[in-house]
Amino acid sequence: MRSREDVVKEMQLVVEQMRLDDIEENPDCENEYFTCDACGRTKSLAGSVQYGAYRLCNDCVLLAEVGFELGQIKDIEELINAMEDKRLEADCEFIKNEEKRLEN
Repeated sequence: MRSREDVVKEMQLVVEQMRLDDIEENPDCENEYFTCDACGRTKSLAGSVQYGAYRLCNDCVLLAEVGFELGQIKDIEELINAMEDKRLEADCEFIKNEEKRLEN
């Protein structure tokens, strides 16, 4: 059986290759952005994956795939629910930055 570290290293290589493949296929996707449904941050489309109704950034794809591989999550809903605090953090950060921008 593979160790947790082996799984993480393998998945890091896989999701990085996905990102590079996306850029090779469509160089513009590196500069196209969306809000990740898991972490709530604005991220590049490159390396993102659509899981049903949810689009995850490359970083969250890594979390999802490691979670699936290690049996820690059974579906994407579990990851979305577990990441709620991260999304709230991202929303608060956006609001603070917007308030600063409006003050200037």
